[in-house]
Amino acid sequence: MDHALLSASSSSRWTHCPPSARLGESFENKTSDYAKQGTDAHSLCEYKLQQLLGFKIQAPILDYYDEEMETCTESYATYVMAEMAKAKETCSDPVVIIEQRLDFSKYVPEGFGTGDCLIIADGTLSVIDMKYGLGILVDAFENPQMMCYALGALELFDGIYDITEVKMTIFQPRRDNISTYTLTKEMLVGWATTVLMPAAALAFKGEGEFNCGKWCTFCPAKNVCRERAEQHLKLAKLEFNKPEILTDDEIENVLSKVDGLVSWANDVKAYALKQALVGNAWPNYKLVEGRANRKYINDEKVAKLVLAAGFEAYEKKLFGITAMTAALGKKKFDEILVDLIEKPRGKLTLVPKADKRQAVEIANVKDEFTEIQEEETNGKCK
Repeated sequence: MDHALLSASSSSRWTHCPPSARLGESFENKTSDYAKQGTDAHSLCEYKLQQLLGFKIQAPILDYYDEEMETCTESYATYVMAEMAKAKETCSDPVVIIEQRLDFSKYVPEGFGTGDCLIIADGTLSVIDMKYGLGILVDAFENPQMMCYALGALELFDGIYDITEVKMTIFQPRRDNISTYTLTKEMLVGWATTVLMPAAALAFKGEGEFNCGKWCTFCPAKNVCRERAEQHLKLAKLEFNKPEILTDDEIENVLSKVDGLVSWANDVKAYALKQALVGNAWPNYKLVEGRANRKYINDEKVAKLVLAAGFEAYEKKLFGITAMTAALGKKKFDEILVDLIEKPRGKLTLVPKADKRQAVEIANVKDEFTEIQEEETNGKCK
C-alpha cells in the first residue's frame, strides 16, 4: 500500500512541525497490533455498509475480530445509513462512497489519503471517519486530517454537486464519541491556502521550525528528537523563586507540562530497551528479567486432574456488559436490564480549562469525599 509523505493522517504533526515529515523518513515505523486491529475494524465496516447498500462483497478475513468489534462496526454502519436518510430529505439522489482515495495534492505535494465514508448531496458534503482507537479521544473541530479529506472530496465532487458547506464527523464508538464540525466551503479553502499550503511546502522540503506538542505522539522520531528532549527537560530546570513552597502559579506551570514530560520519558525508556534487545550495550545499564507470575502449562489437563481428585476446577462469572449485550441483543438487553445498569462516576482528574468536559462542582466532591471517609471509619469500627 502506498503511503504519502504528507499524509492526511499525519497532517496534524507536519502542519505544526514541518521538518518532522522528512526527519521521520529515516526511522522504521512498524505497524502495531492496535493499527492492525483498526484495519480489521475498517474492513468490517466497509463490508457491512456495502451489504446495506445492496452490493455483493466478499466477507473480509479478520485476525482481530471479537464481540466488541462486531458491536462497534454495527453501530457505525447504522449511523452512516441514518445520515444517508437525512441527506435524502433535502436531495433526491445523494451518493454514499466508501473507502474512497482522495487526492488533495492541489494544496499538499503528493498529498492523498483514503476517506472512510463520503455522503454527497446538494448543499452539503459529509465526511465520516471511523476511529476504532480507544486511547485518544479525537475531536472533529478544525481537525487537519478531516479537512484534508474534505479538500480531496471537493476536488472530485464540487463540480457535480452544488456544495456550499462541509460536515466532518469523527465516529469513535469505543469512546462513545461522535464529534462533528461544519464549516463553509470558502472557510475550508481559505484554511487550505493560508495554513495548509505554506506548512506543506516547508514539510516537503524538510524545512521550517521544529515544534513539540501533542502531535508528537505518533512521530517516528519522537524517541530521539532533540527538540522534544530539550522542550521537556526545561521542566527539570525550572528555577523557582522563594519562598521554598511553590506558588499556585508555579504549580500550574508544572501541571501544564508534566503529562508531556512523562510521555517523553517513557518513550525514551522504550527506545532504550528496544535498542538493548537488538544488541546495543548501554555502558551503565543491563537487561534483567522482571517479575513473572506462575501459569498453567495446559489448562485442560489441569482441569481434568483437579476434577478427578473431587475438586471444583472452574469458577462462574457473570458476563460483562459488552458480552451480555452481544448474547441478548441490544433490544432485549435494554428491555430487561435497563433498570439494573448504572455508570459510576469517573475518577477525578485535573485537566486544562480548554477541555470540553463539564467541570465538577467542588461542593459535590466534598460531600462524596466525606461519605467515603465515614464509610471507611464505620468499617474500621466494626
